Amino acid sequence: MTYVLAGQRAQLAVVGLGYVGLPLALQFAGTGAKVIGLDIDPQKVAKLAKGESYLMHVPGARIAELVASGRLAASTDFSLIAQAEEVVICVPTPLNKNREPDISYILKTGEAIAPYLSADAGGQKADGGGRKKLIVLESTTYPGTTDTDLREMLEKGSGLKAGHDFHLAFSPEREDPGNPQSRVADVPKVVGGLTPACLARAMELYGRAVKTLVPVSSTRVAEATKLMENIFRSVNIALVNEMKLIYEAMGIDVWEVIEAAKTKPFGFMPFYPGPGLGGHCIPIDPFYLSWKAREYGKPTRFIELAGEINSSMPDHVVNKVTEALNQTGKAVRGSTILLLGLAYKADVDDDRESPSYVLIEKLEAQGAKVVYHDPHVPIIRPTREHAHLAGRRSVPIDTSADLVLLATAHRGFHDHDFSRLQVPLVDTRNSVRPAFRPATYCRA
Repeated sequence: MTYVLAGQRAQLAVVGLGYVGLPLALQFAGTGAKVIGLDIDPQKVAKLAKGESYLMHVPGARIAELVASGRLAASTDFSLIAQAEEVVICVPTPLNKNREPDISYILKTGEAIAPYLSADAGGQKADGGGRKKLIVLESTTYPGTTDTDLREMLEKGSGLKAGHDFHLAFSPEREDPGNPQSRVADVPKVVGGLTPACLARAMELYGRAVKTLVPVSSTRVAEATKLMENIFRSVNIALVNEMKLIYEAMGIDVWEVIEAAKTKPFGFMPFYPGPGLGGHCIPIDPFYLSWKAREYGKPTRFIELAGEINSSMPDHVVNKVTEALNQTGKAVRGSTILLLGLAYKADVDDDRESPSYVLIEKLEAQGAKVVYHDPHVPIIRPTREHAHLAGRRSVPIDTSADLVLLATAHRGFHDHDFSRLQVPLVDTRNSVRPAFRPATYCRA
């Protein structure tokens, strides 16, 4: 399925049109570049052709404008890579069932790209009229992926040499869905190349669409930078989750402590507790480094401890639910629980790695019936980890239940008046205003 560009061929091909690839494609197209978006999902391609968005935070009007202008097109046909001067890879990098890195999407993409790196691919020059083609990986991964795994796949499939016949670079994505202040053009871009020439070529590419570039000495430094950013967050979230449990035992409100501590103008950065980690970055990226570190015989104690603490938070929430139900003379078994929020963070439709899924499974394992309400996730989509939940639909917020469990701090929940609620409300995000809290209210 292909929707071709008007006029000349594409300058840039973006592979993977998800939460990272689509905003990136729009940014480049908005600067005047001819962009072809490639994805294995024909439904995404069809929606883009109609000028429609499938991501809540990406406006359809912007897509429609760029498609109509002829600067943006989409396809499932990877042979179109032969026409592009630059290729940016934005594919998923999940963990497998053993919690080990799964870079199969990167390798499959490299395999698909490789035949079109050669000069005579598709009967026309693949180097953009004499220029060496540039391949950039943006997917988060362990150091060494770009200059070993991806490089070997590209060279094997093309018969060309990276750094000589084509340029190769890594530039980590820094998407923050749901944050209106985070725009592709304004977020500084770290760039590392296989060779100095590769770096210069990648800097030229991103300089057309991003205001501030941060060159580093290698692809491995760039890969490590992304991991550092997310491990920093994971460890600090684990710290505040642990502090919450300690202060709770002491009768101290950790949320009040954080509000007071963040008035210090130096030396403190606020992080907030929650029911567990979600999203594609923080629950996954640290394990890419811990797995790679074992190859060098180096322990990653902070990473592993942070993972243990953050992974234990759903159990703490389930205990709070049990206590709240006990106060009303009910058990978890046989109770109906209304879960508020399936997305992993506030005001987005992204449910990847959401702790809400873990909460549903743990509560149902104890005999509860769990229904959910999320205005941004009307139906549960198939996932690798929670496939049996696919197809469930969001119910009205006024659904009769024995307990309400707030798991995601959507703005609508913050503004909702729960004061007349006759059943307990367990708030994992400190989201409900004091005036809107019901008689039986507790934080978890």
